[in-house]
Amino acid sequence: MTRRGILASADLLTIWAAAPSADPQYRAGAHLVSIFATVTDREHRLVTDLNKDDFTVYDNGKRQPLSVFSNDSQPITIVVMLDRSGSMADRFDLVERATTQFIGKLSGADRARIGDFSDRIVIQPGEFTSDHETLLDIVKHDLQDIGSSPVWAAVDRSVAALRREPGRRVVLLFTDGHDSPGRGQYQQSLSDVTHRAQSADVMVYTIGLTVPDESLFLTGIPRIHGRPTTRPQKMLKPDGGLKKLADATGGGYFELEWTSNLTATFTRVAEELHRQYWLGFAPAKLDGKVHKLEVKVKRGGVAVRARPSYIASGG
Repeated sequence: MTRRGILASADLLTIWAAAPSADPQYRAGAHLVSIFATVTDREHRLVTDLNKDDFTVYDNGKRQPLSVFSNDSQPITIVVMLDRSGSMADRFDLVERATTQFIGKLSGADRARIGDFSDRIVIQPGEFTSDHETLLDIVKHDLQDIGSSPVWAAVDRSVAALRREPGRRVVLLFTDGHDSPGRGQYQQSLSDVTHRAQSADVMVYTIGLTVPDESLFLTGIPRIHGRPTTRPQKMLKPDGGLKKLADATGGGYFELEWTSNLTATFTRVAEELHRQYWLGFAPAKLDGKVHKLEVKVKRGGVAVRARPSYIASGG
């Protein structure tokens, strides 16, 4: 398949160089609303051969002419945030292997940091890097031991780390999604985190894992490192907020069973991020309000996923 580059006039080349940037309004003296769309068929396979005329974009119900279209792979800047709480401990090894596979799928133009949350929220290294060895060393040697689960605060910290970075910004969160900060830890709400991610134009992918319901254990059952030594029968589904957060930011949500293949899911996320369509239009109105976005595809039998809104701010 021949990959298409940007279909844009010469006076939009400065937009290509600057967009997507750190704010929804974009810079370089021109305003552009960027949308990254994932298209799949009925078997959930990625559809990558669409062209500009296959897409229709609506802003508050009004059709918008596309100034920019590309189905080339766009570099990403990403925080991979891993849950190190007690409920996830039995899957630590598998999560680390899956994260290793994900790092291997990053291109030389991609930049990443590895985050983990437990009794602290840590994002390493100090700057975003394309050096796979640095990232792999963090995954193998520098992740925390079992602790608490400040899920939404960890996402908020990830968004803050990305806010001033150029280019496409993504958070990949792997967790059971049950927010439970420890004593003295900052507590953040899902609604506030969602708003901050939308305002900063950060796409959030969430992978939610079904975990054992450890609340069924009696206090007298032996524990190792604070964890029960036997497994309860009841399983807890991931927090529903994970899907809401992904949907609101144009990311993807994957729900996994305890025995699911984590590596395949991390690989799928990497593939999606590198096979999305970039659509852009100049907004007719910069009124500082939230505008509803709708993306439609002419081809039958496919589904499109993209962010549902943007803030029409002039900066």
